[in-house]
Amino acid sequence: MVYKYLSHLLSRGLARCVLCAAGPAEPDGVCEPCRGELPYLHSACHRCALPLPQPAGACANCLQQPPPFASARAAWHYAFPVGQLIQRFKYHRDLAAGHSLALLAADHIRPNERPDLLVPIPLHWRRYLTRGYNQAQLLASEFGRQWNIPVKPRLLHKHTATGTQQQLKRGQRLRNLRDSFRVRGTPVGLHIGLVDDVITTGATLEAAARCLLEVGAARVSTFALARTP
Repeated sequence: MVYKYLSHLLSRGLARCVLCAAGPAEPDGVCEPCRGELPYLHSACHRCALPLPQPAGACANCLQQPPPFASARAAWHYAFPVGQLIQRFKYHRDLAAGHSLALLAADHIRPNERPDLLVPIPLHWRRYLTRGYNQAQLLASEFGRQWNIPVKPRLLHKHTATGTQQQLKRGQRLRNLRDSFRVRGTPVGLHIGLVDDVITTGATLEAAARCLLEVGAARVSTFALARTP
């Protein structure tokens, strides 16, 4: 409902840019000058979306130890001003920022191979009650509308609270996430598109993808707003 209201304001030219709050917003909620300042991710590893200095196939880590998901796509580097918008969306209930990010990212990372379903990375119920919404689910819903792909927010369940992951290294994150996801449904033979806000080490997406593949998913692709270095 909130996203529909924001779309209504944008369509009538009544909304201001979510970045500068000065220029009139385009249909995606960002004015033309600010859009040109966004740090789009043009060269990245196709397996984990790690930023690379020049176009290449896979990064060294993925060549040595490929992740369980087949591909990863992120729209931007996790840098100014995208990082600040994600923080506002994720921790300060700025749904307008999230809506704009989702619209912009959906156009930039539109999948070449269309997944059968989009599945957001779930929050543990305690985290959900504290925050009041799952940012990944809101992103997946908008991606689904833009790409005409059904979204199944309850297919994947986070049954173990793992605490904050922000300060942990990849190995620590993997241990923290081990066996924390459960599948509620039958994804047998399906291509699943996992959706999250930021890819940091890829550990969360790796744990979720492994869980889906173990119960019969044929392929898992991942999509996010931004990727850290």
